[in-house]
Amino acid sequence: MTRYAFVIDDNRMIANHLVKMLALLGYEAYAAYGSLQAMQILGYNLPDVILLDIHLQGVNGVEVCRFIRRSERLAQVPVLAMSSDTQPELIAGMRQAGANGFLAKPIEMDSLEQAIYDAARDAALHFPPPG
Repeated sequence: MTRYAFVIDDNRMIANHLVKMLALLGYEAYAAYGSLQAMQILGYNLPDVILLDIHLQGVNGVEVCRFIRRSERLAQVPVLAMSSDTQPELIAGMRQAGANGFLAKPIEMDSLEQAIYDAARDAALHFPPPG
């Protein structure tokens, strides 16, 4: 079964690097280089996990996360916030918006793999499968 990951980061170099890292973890990964493009893509794609930069131009990561959580179709998708800015208030704000975890940039392969595992487990606990 193919697993899909979606990276949202306005830094193309970082986004493309994360896509490659996710591919090594067995994901078919794709990227959006800004919040508006990301929200359009999420309108017709359903990833298994979303990596979301907090400091995006225009609509920031907190608002994108709220958009994801308001969508009935996307609400259960694990969201991992990411930033080089590790202020506790910023991380808490993303958690309040619905992020399942946080990754500090630069992101290492081990921490990426663990964060995805933890976020999926967290999402399963908070959003039990239908039925």
